[in-house]
Amino acid sequence: MTVAALLSGRTESGARFFEESATGLSRVCHRMAERFARGGRLIAFGRSPAARSDARHVAVEFVHPVIVGKRALPAIGLAGEGGDIAGQVALIAAPDDIAMGFGADCEDAVAVARRRGCLTIAFAPAGAEWEFEPPTDDPYVRQELIETLYHVLWELVHVFFEHRGLLEGRSQRPVHDAGASSFLYPFLDERESDLDAVLEDVRRSVLMKADEVAALREQTLTDNAGVLVDAAAAARRSFDGGGKLLALGNGGSATDAMDVVADLRARGRAAIDLTEDPGILTAIANDIGVEAIFSRQVIAYGTTGDVVLALSTSGNSGNVLHALAEARRRGLVTIALVGYDGGRVASERLADHVVVTRSEHIPRIQEAQASAYHALVELAG
Repeated sequence: MTVAALLSGRTESGARFFEESATGLSRVCHRMAERFARGGRLIAFGRSPAARSDARHVAVEFVHPVIVGKRALPAIGLAGEGGDIAGQVALIAAPDDIAMGFGADCEDAVAVARRRGCLTIAFAPAGAEWEFEPPTDDPYVRQELIETLYHVLWELVHVFFEHRGLLEGRSQRPVHDAGASSFLYPFLDERESDLDAVLEDVRRSVLMKADEVAALREQTLTDNAGVLVDAAAAARRSFDGGGKLLALGNGGSATDAMDVVADLRARGRAAIDLTEDPGILTAIANDIGVEAIFSRQVIAYGTTGDVVLALSTSGNSGNVLHALAEARRRGLVTIALVGYDGGRVASERLADHVVVTRSEHIPRIQEAQASAYHALVELAG
């Protein structure tokens, strides 16, 4: 398997998926905005290790917006460690909520959410009102397309908050905030009725964002093809010699660390997710400091010949830099996936293998990085 072949399959599937889904996604954004405007929450859930990472990731994006001007929206991620998924949904779901199911085994949880009156979304046949199934059997490509899709939902649901006259079920009436000039232009507060025009704008935005990530994925896999091949070879040598991989990152990158560890374990490779244990993370953060949350775990788990995989959109996160430095001191192989211009990780050559995704848009960086770490997993064998 070559990097070029991995890229080709992703490009074709992505173009087809978003062309087929764009109209539906625009309408789902509208319906989600209505739910949020009425006080609803997003409840994301998944059972399998890979589905769990997506449920956590989408919750992070809605609760902790990384784009200036986007509001925080209430979202909850439910996963198997909390017990039966359908039972968890039954305890939490309310009529105005949005339920988002990941994985092919979430039918029972989706059914519970529908009975509660939730808007339901799924990415495999599960009995949801809205289902978006990627046109490929490759589990890695499916996951990447789904990640782009929920990032797009998060980005574009905000469009409808700027057109509140198009949201049903609101108890407050002015419908659009004209700001400080409202006393001069009071009609602006009530003149929103063209839903079809806004939906068409959102549909075009979906396609534009899909094109953006396709180009960024191509840049990431093409420019860094040699780095990925070398990094995979180093990881394979480590695994074959009895070593393990330690993955780490913050926020959405933490959920990507969860995903890559799940993928490696599914292939029989030893991997540890350094973002997984909240007891360890909060103890170190509280007693020592946030910058030590990963380096202390590298000290505890890392041995010579192991691999550290660090994911960072900026390449500048303090706890990531500390972990890479500690890994080098201990003779571990270091691989970093970074965005922007690579940050300090790239400029100071703080990792042995550095894959740079050249963008300043965090959702697109994470989507392209998913392709990079999936390529790494496949190339490592």
